[in-house]
Amino acid sequence: MQTSVAPGGIRTFIPPHPDPAPENLSPRELASLMRTNNLRVWSQRAYEEEVVARRFFGRSSVLFNAHEAIRHVLVDHPEAYGRTRATLRILKPLLGEGLFTSEGPVWRHQRRILAPAFTPRTVELLIPHIQSATTEMISSVAAGEKEQVDLFPKIQRLALEIAGRTMFSLEMGEHGPALREQVKRYGQRLGRPHLLDFVVPISIPTPHDWARTWFRRGWIRLIDQIMAERLTAKTHASGPRDLLDLLMAARDPESGEGFSPKQLRDQIATMILAGHETTAAALCWSVYLLAQVPEVQERIAKEAATALSGGGAEPQLSTLTYTRAVLDEVMRLYPPAYVIVRAAHRSDNVAGVDMKPGDLAIISPWVLHRHRKRWHEPDAFVPERFLPGASAIERFAYLPFGVGPRVCIGAHFALTEATLVLAELMRSFRIELMTTQPVLPVAVVTTQPDHAPLFHLHLR
Repeated sequence: MQTSVAPGGIRTFIPPHPDPAPENLSPRELASLMRTNNLRVWSQRAYEEEVVARRFFGRSSVLFNAHEAIRHVLVDHPEAYGRTRATLRILKPLLGEGLFTSEGPVWRHQRRILAPAFTPRTVELLIPHIQSATTEMISSVAAGEKEQVDLFPKIQRLALEIAGRTMFSLEMGEHGPALREQVKRYGQRLGRPHLLDFVVPISIPTPHDWARTWFRRGWIRLIDQIMAERLTAKTHASGPRDLLDLLMAARDPESGEGFSPKQLRDQIATMILAGHETTAAALCWSVYLLAQVPEVQERIAKEAATALSGGGAEPQLSTLTYTRAVLDEVMRLYPPAYVIVRAAHRSDNVAGVDMKPGDLAIISPWVLHRHRKRWHEPDAFVPERFLPGASAIERFAYLPFGVGPRVCIGAHFALTEATLVLAELMRSFRIELMTTQPVLPVAVVTTQPDHAPLFHLHLR
């Protein structure tokens, strides 16, 4: 944990991060690190070079940092590269055949149906759900013990509450703990890749696959229970009130078809998991970093006091430019989706590298966002990088939500939610870190803190 001085004399904070891996790790060593922390699999060379290739269980595994290579794989030829067997084995038990795991015509059909539900205008309809949940959480924290607050679990519960309200118009007091426990249990054990996930054909179930299948039964029962409760709830609303209403009414503009009940359930599971996990991670990292740099807290609080005037007034999101810059920088340092892995479907040449069917093309936002040729002081927390008037960010150097046809469909919603929540937190509290143990990032499914530190919250 260090501080440095950026050009212009602005103090910056350099948060702790894992050391690079040694060179020439064996496939077994790589697989072991993937089970514990995927951020530790890259050597220093990955942060300095455009292409880094190595062998991984008989296949070439190539990390691409070159802009033309990223564009080639993710933008120009996405149909030539698909999800890996390990990715599908780990995520399908949670997400089924939803937007994240599907491919080809099935994916295109789902994307066309979902797109209208995530336009900026539609997201505006969901802002009251975000505000109500945030206000309740802040009031609860303000009324409780403030000397030492375990804030990360509260943020995670808030993100899940927002996911529930925006999806179902239901408070998650009854179902939230069960949902959170299911996700936590899966991530700790079944969400970690095993050696067999990489080497056994996906058509042959492994013991881990059977365990994931057993987990899925309980997970689907819980999602079905919440959906049934929402569908039987009486309402006098004349229009759509939540994402479920929007998804049930949505139709493919080409075929006129909507989602089947199974497809709808898989989309809901995807939205709940992806929505609350990634946003919670971004907010936890934001709070941790801001506790180290009080002057950044004060600037957000001052901005929020004007943009969030209260009294039922609509929040002025467009004026929260510094808050948004902080979040952009947080997601640069701790991208929730830390790696994008694609398996080549056919022979190809990418940035001078010959790819054979089955070879892995890897684009790692974690590495790319800290690349020595792309960023000044790449390990430092400098929100000013993202303010209007700052130097332009190189295209394909910043990918917190991916890029190309499969860019995250919920990016605008996630940023709206995170910006509002962070602004409200800073407007309400001055946050002080109470522990000295560094918080390190650990990446298995998403980039999470290795432990939850304690904070002291001072009411403003």
